[in-house]
Amino acid sequence: MFGTSGIRGPVGDVVTADLALAVGRAVGVEADRVVVGRDPRASGRLLVDALTAGLREMGTDVVDVGEAATPTVARAVAWEDCDAGVSVTASHNPAEDNGIKLWQPSGQAYDEAGRERIEARLREREFDLEAWDGLGTRTSADAGERHVEALVDSVDVDDPPAVAVDLGNGAGAVSVEALQRLGCHVETLNAQPDGRFPGRPSEPNDETLTSLCSLVGASDAVLGIAHDGDADRMMAVDEHGEFVPKDALLAVLAAESTAAGERVAVPVDTSLAVTDYLAERDVAVEHTPVGDVYVAEALGGDVTFGGEPSGAWIWPDQTLCPDGPLAACRLVELAADRPLSERIAEVPDYPIRRANVEVEDKARVMADVRERASGEYDAEDISTIDGVRVDRDDAWFLVRASGTQPLVRVTAEARDAERAEAVLEEAQSLL
Repeated sequence: MFGTSGIRGPVGDVVTADLALAVGRAVGVEADRVVVGRDPRASGRLLVDALTAGLREMGTDVVDVGEAATPTVARAVAWEDCDAGVSVTASHNPAEDNGIKLWQPSGQAYDEAGRERIEARLREREFDLEAWDGLGTRTSADAGERHVEALVDSVDVDDPPAVAVDLGNGAGAVSVEALQRLGCHVETLNAQPDGRFPGRPSEPNDETLTSLCSLVGASDAVLGIAHDGDADRMMAVDEHGEFVPKDALLAVLAAESTAAGERVAVPVDTSLAVTDYLAERDVAVEHTPVGDVYVAEALGGDVTFGGEPSGAWIWPDQTLCPDGPLAACRLVELAADRPLSERIAEVPDYPIRRANVEVEDKARVMADVRERASGEYDAEDISTIDGVRVDRDDAWFLVRASGTQPLVRVTAEARDAERAEAVLEEAQSLL
């Protein structure tokens, strides 16, 4: 039920008030005080009401931060001296969906053990509810202001530039407020919170950010910033109005957030270009399973930054949650010092090939792929932390089951197109 991104699905089908009530009760078993917040989706109010009712029935006190960015909720767990946090959001999913994601006091999403505990309680649905005089309280708090203050304190922008920000009708207003306090001239798109996402689809990518690209290209903005519905993601447009490729953005942010000898945590489907670019700076890459919770788990020691090409960026010195507004402020800091396009031009651009194969039994197929790969390749070249990834010196491929569809996805990358095609065929043959 709980994936790495929490529970997500259509409202009234997968996600219901009954489910939210049960999740509240399940979390309340182990938490005395919980922060709750939501993105602008219309169903969020109903789900928060049900969730907080379940928490309070268990005697748990609730701190309701209202409509807020997911990183605001995650940070507020520690700020409000709480045991857990709950975001009612479907992140970048379409308007008909909603979801529930759980946070630890560190800002990290619930790990696998935590998710399994909650799932077990949801299956059993047996809770010891408090009597009338033992119910938890529900109070309100404004965590957004503290988030803005933390963002402003985290960067140093000597010559504040003009910036365009596309909020996608989501909950990322803290980005705009922080950038304005830093002295930037900010022009916004889709800034009115609206869970129907009328301005553009919630997920920010090269296909959905055409208006932002046009605005930046026709203005004096040094870059454009875009968030998804709950602002845990951040994507960018350079000063020429060109969408910044996801892996290139990861490479630039990672390079500027680390020192020689350190490492960055990235998922197994990250481009070889990131590895090559960072290696020139004596920064190594540590692969994790796909999902921000796994990236966060790898952070610590000499692993000082984590990111996913999907737009999730984590600075552990600030928080272990993906913080889109923090990424926005740090990217503005970089762009104010040197044009973003120049930085991106230094990152290699390698061809990536992809294919999907429909299967009836993903688990059996992937077990067979692992077994066959172990017989054909050296053990040190194989990673099975998430699917099967095989490094081929000048290339790599990944065979990975879809988390939501009856598909196995194949990804291959090399430093030239002909080699990429050959490695894709090799991976498909293995599959």
